[in-house]
This record gives sequence, structure tokens and C-alpha cells, in this order.
Amino acid sequence: MALVPYDSRWREMFESERLHLLSCLPTGLVNRIEHFGSTAVPGLMAKPIVDMLVEVTNLDQTRVKIPHILEEQGYDYFWRPTWGDDTPPFYAWFIKRDEDGNRTHHIHMVEADFEHWDRLLFRDYLIEHPDVAREYGELKEKLLKIYGHDREAYTVAKTEFIVSVTDKAKRYYKNCD
Repeated sequence: MALVPYDSRWREMFESERLHLLSCLPTGLVNRIEHFGSTAVPGLMAKPIVDMLVEVTNLDQTRVKIPHILEEQGYDYFWRPTWGDDTPPFYAWFIKRDEDGNRTHHIHMVEADFEHWDRLLFRDYLIEHPDVAREYGELKEKLLKIYGHDREAYTVAKTEFIVSVTDKAKRYYKNCD
């Protein structure tokens, strides 16, 4: 696991993949597609994997119709729990890799009511508050030194910061309405 400096090409990689997904997935099953995670925050160090959040209208139909389309194109598919090893709700998760087998995209397909959408509040708050984004980047670098070979422990260690900032973002954007 490695963090790399922000790369402006991540935005282009997102947009290219967004257009690709819209072109090959069933019409009416996919709504919005968003770029989230650290690669969506200008200036923030990140694992060089573009995270995408795809709103689907029906997860049962997604499980039936989408995996074979993307697996035929080389994507890995997982029916993944939101929390823990086997805790619902579940969602569709795809990994896209480059020709060398390196992950380039993580595609999370969820319905509109999933808590995953709060991740956009976190993203937007970091974009609007560069000092908080910088603090998050410093935390990530520190945790990478501690948990560099344990992706799960690294992710868990970031959780308190992410939850705290997401709560701030919810209050902030509620007051902006």
C-alpha cells in the first residue's frame, strides 16, 4: 500500500470511467455516478485508486444484470457487506485493474438511501476546508508508517477522523441550506 501525491489525471480517469459505465450498463438501473475518496480532493495524497459511488435503482436487479457485463471486461466483482464480515446491508463492489494488474478503480454500487452517500459530504468538506484536508493527509501519512502492510487496520485507524469530519460536514451543509 502506498500513498502518492495528488494527480490531476485522477479526475480524467473518473470521467472516462463514468462515461464508460453509462455506455455499457443497463439504462434505467444507474442514476448518478460520483467521484469520492482522496483522489477526488485536489492536493490530497492518496492511494492511486479512483473511488466511484454509483447510485443504482435496485440492488437485486444490479446483482442480476451488472456483474456479468463488467466481469466480461475484466472487472472483479464482490457482493460486499457494508460493515464487518457479514453485516447487511450488502452492496455491489467492483475492482478495475490496469494491464499490469494494479487496481485503478473501486466502484461501489448502492441505492440512494445507503449511508455511503455521506462520503460525498466528507469529500466536499475537505475540498472547501484545505486545512482539514491537510490534517487528514498528515494523519494518513502517519498511519501508513504504522499500518503500511495492513490495509484493513489502516482504514479502521482513519475512521474516527472521518466520522468526526463527516459529522461537522452534516452540520455545516445543513446550515448552508
